[in-house]
Amino acid sequence: MAGVSSESLAAALAALEAKLPTASLQLAKELFGILGTVDSSAGLRRALTDPSRSGDEKSALVKQLFGGKVSADAVEIAAGLASSRWASARDIGDALETLAASVVIAVAENKSAVSASGLTGLEELENDLFSFNQAVESSHEVQRALSEPQASPAAKVSLADKLVPGASAEAKVLIGQAVTAPRGLKVTRLVRRFAELAAKRQQRWIATVDVTRPLTETQISRLQAGLNTLYGRELKINMNVDPALIGGIRIQVGDEVVDASVAGRLGQLQRQLAG
Repeated sequence: MAGVSSESLAAALAALEAKLPTASLQLAKELFGILGTVDSSAGLRRALTDPSRSGDEKSALVKQLFGGKVSADAVEIAAGLASSRWASARDIGDALETLAASVVIAVAENKSAVSASGLTGLEELENDLFSFNQAVESSHEVQRALSEPQASPAAKVSLADKLVPGASAEAKVLIGQAVTAPRGLKVTRLVRRFAELAAKRQQRWIATVDVTRPLTETQISRLQAGLNTLYGRELKINMNVDPALIGGIRIQVGDEVVDASVAGRLGQLQRQLAG
């Protein structure tokens, strides 16, 4: 996904953030359900991505089709996607899939207690998805069973549950979606994509700090407190010593980068001069 579709997805993900702290698996299932309806109708996909129709018209179509059948949040999210611009008819379905998976991942993230094995919700989810893929890739018989077009969705879900019997509720939702609606991909490829989304979400909890020389315990404590306050959550700090920075500090949390190093400032100056 690129160009206008990528911009529309980025805007939708940004808008979704406000709903994620209280999101539920039911919301994710509703979004996956809407995706199934959209995927089943080429005419509907064309109607929702027709550049000659206004965003309000397309949004109204979604509300007409799904209003009263799913939650108001699900309708709002889908209507927001419909009101955006898409480069191809498939892109809106890909975006719906990403948003639904993001809701599932956020539910795992929001787990206040760690699992019995000491893993956080996101780590547990990633491990469950990895374990499923390992089980599938190690058996040609399982691969054939999951790709068998005559097998019912219920049978595929049942088989998936047997492969990872101790999987979390969040993992089961994503795996169930992958085995019943891979949307042209190999099941393991889609599960890997879900795992990549979870790993990216996990990066929000990690601050990678590059410095020219090791910090003292006092400096680390101050940095930890400042970052926790800035981001509103308890971050894990990964410290790297990089003399190439010359001086200063570089911090990355998720996609955000704060570069206060001499090398960073020199690079910025060079780009300005080149411009």
